[in-house]
Amino acid sequence: MRLRNLSRVLHLLADDGPLSRAEVAARTGLTRAAISSLVDELLRAGLVVESSRDRSGSVGRPGTALEPADRGPCGIGAEIGVDQLAVCAMDLRGGVRLRLDSPMTAGDTRPGRVLAALAELLEELVGRCEGLGLRPAGVTVAVPGLVARDSTTVVRAPNLGWEGVDPAPLLPTGHGPLRVENEANLGAVAERAASPAGTGRDLLYVSAGIGIGAAVLVDGELLRGARGFAGELGHVPVAPDGPPCRCGSTGCAETLAGEEAVLRAAGTDPGEGPRAPLLEAVRARCEGGDERALAAVERAGRALGVALSAAVNLLDPAEVVIGGPLARLGHRLLPALEHEVGLRTAVAGHDRPAPPLRLSRLGPDGPLLGAARTAVRGVLDDPGRARDT
Repeated sequence: MRLRNLSRVLHLLADDGPLSRAEVAARTGLTRAAISSLVDELLRAGLVVESSRDRSGSVGRPGTALEPADRGPCGIGAEIGVDQLAVCAMDLRGGVRLRLDSPMTAGDTRPGRVLAALAELLEELVGRCEGLGLRPAGVTVAVPGLVARDSTTVVRAPNLGWEGVDPAPLLPTGHGPLRVENEANLGAVAERAASPAGTGRDLLYVSAGIGIGAAVLVDGELLRGARGFAGELGHVPVAPDGPPCRCGSTGCAETLAGEEAVLRAAGTDPGEGPRAPLLEAVRARCEGGDERALAAVERAGRALGVALSAAVNLLDPAEVVIGGPLARLGHRLLPALEHEVGLRTAVAGHDRPAPPLRLSRLGPDGPLLGAARTAVRGVLDDPGRARDT
């Protein structure tokens, strides 16, 4: 029970701090004596700090405010993309303190090579953390593929060419528990954290890039499916006689709405270099009225909208959030999406309109930030373990 209460206090301070001891007691329903004892333990463990701060603006002696420490345990997030790797360190307050990015050789996504490069990047990040007084208490890796439930095994990641790959043996140890998670799931976790208070608990998050993944939050929790494979929106067929897909089927949403499909339709070779500047160039062409670029983005929006309408009809989310690299196309992508979803959603115009669609507040960084936040949550959930790292 004490460990549970330590976690309650630490979560509260991470979400809503700084707070006074009296405020913590009021919000948890625990006695002031109990809170005082719990806070003292968190202070001794270096998980919480206090400072004199008048948060109310009133005249008089400032009270003592409590908040998570910005030194000590931190969460490490990592993301494996098709053309780049990224890692970051997040403190218990949710602040990103360090970030490193590394491009990958185009077309070379062999597991051994990719994971060796990621291991090197992680070790560099951890070394730099020491200079900031941070120590890793867990690592979460975001991957663009299916991850077996309660394991670190990537069952299939078509855009990487991976099947049955377990990253754990090839990544450094000694940095706390290692977790491997689907990148769309982690994007949804980050999106919820970035949402205003009282929102973001019921949403459909779409990570649109070379592949198209989705994640569903129901009352704040991920809907994973029996095997952990829920959310493969990119492989919903939108044109059964359409182009072949890497998954072995034809006409999947990502063959018409994925990053490569958009670039090719706009007249750009996806192999010309890193895709971020190529997408930015397509966006700029759209802004300038280029008809081919506009048609490419509209086609992608329609195809993705068809797939999304099926998910909306099935799940009835409060909102739909578009994240990932295609979010760079911004509001040029949304009109076609909104049209298709509005046209095909069963309840639109009846009980209520179709759910609102919006761009992610985090752009393409959602999965990486969600990975780091998931590692941080491990500390908040178990302050006793974090104290001993």
